[in-house]
Amino acid sequence: MLVGVLALQGDWREHKLLLESLGADVLPIRRESELSQVQALVIPGGESTTMSNLAKSFGLFPALREFVNHKPTLGTCAGLIMLSDKVEGAVAGQEFVGGLDITSSRNAYGGQTYSFEADVEIAGQIERVAFIRAPRILAVGKAEVIATLDGEPVAVRQGNLLGASFHPEITGGTKLHSLFLESIS
Repeated sequence: MLVGVLALQGDWREHKLLLESLGADVLPIRRESELSQVQALVIPGGESTTMSNLAKSFGLFPALREFVNHKPTLGTCAGLIMLSDKVEGAVAGQEFVGGLDITSSRNAYGGQTYSFEADVEIAGQIERVAFIRAPRILAVGKAEVIATLDGEPVAVRQGNLLGASFHPEITGGTKLHSLFLESIS
């Protein structure tokens, strides 16, 4: 299986290395022609405004929106924001891919100095993950909550889409990526 990682901005390399350690072949995605080659996609953490502006500049939004309608996609941190149907705190003109029936709030856990690590349970397994300028999931529509922190949802699944407020790729957590890869086959 060939998995794409959106490589416009953010920690795409960490996702690439983690997916490869789990046995996936990975292609960095910067163009629509590359997106058409992969069976699944990861939208990494980073800065959602910058990611949005770059996706717009590269003309990727139509292809990304079509992709997430049909193929497995995982979004972490900024990637969760990009997959959210509604975003609180969006910059004027900022575009999103959508697809997850949730409302997220950008940087809701605080700025860079408020970043932290925490243990979360993901599908019955406890993992240490990083929250870096993390978004909060404010409301969940049709999505299923698959991880919580202090009773708040921090990861969701809806059909072929997975989204998380946190970065498991930074702390070495593999459960979320394993669930993602299982959804491909």
